[in-house]
Amino acid sequence: MSRTLTFEIFRYNPMDPDSKPHMQTYELDEYDSMTLFIALNRIREEQDPTLQFDFCCRAGICGACAMVINGRPGLACTTQTVKLPKKITLHPLPVFKLIGDLSVDTGTWFQNVNEKIESWIHTQKEFDPKAIEERMENALANEIFELDRCIQCGCCIAACGTARMREDFLGAYSINRLARFYIDPRDERSDQEFYDIIGSDQGVFGCLGLLGCEDVCPKEIPLIDQLGMMRRKMALRSLRQGKCS
Repeated sequence: MSRTLTFEIFRYNPMDPDSKPHMQTYELDEYDSMTLFIALNRIREEQDPTLQFDFCCRAGICGACAMVINGRPGLACTTQTVKLPKKITLHPLPVFKLIGDLSVDTGTWFQNVNEKIESWIHTQKEFDPKAIEERMENALANEIFELDRCIQCGCCIAACGTARMREDFLGAYSINRLARFYIDPRDERSDQEFYDIIGSDQGVFGCLGLLGCEDVCPKEIPLIDQLGMMRRKMALRSLRQGKCS
């Protein structure tokens, strides 16, 4: 390959009072199988050691290198430059707190939302380390595993129109996470308890249906299917409450 790539990268250090948000240009020769992760590391090692971005696994399983790539959230480690035009524009994910340049704090956001939705199996059974794991049908186990493949990269949140407008919106991640516990027979929460968490505009009824979350999910999790399922369950619960009143 003989292309010379031009990178327009967002630069800003919120900890530096003299720093101003701006775009900075870099050029880099492309080669076969080069990913954005490799390109960014080359820029930092060969041209600008001050460039900030996050990475960890390089295999698309940690979600750390998520960023907005030519206007679309994605993972730098799994995005090959050959699939992009010669000019590549990179921005940090919106919604999350900016650390610097392309680096954002997704960890605090996910910790807060996991505590808010109580993202763990609720059971009255006492923990026994010697107990045999409860068995379930393979089909159900596979369905739960499908929803557990989320890597908390934040792409679905960054692509969500409602999350961009409302800080209190739980987002596709939370709805998918609760759908996972809803179908898990080990979780003893009632429909009312699930309704109290996501049966409002902060949850399933706040979604605009733009499908951006599923479009950008690097693991291709069926987020819209889970939204539809939970919305139907919560709407039915709401109707029952209305009849009771």
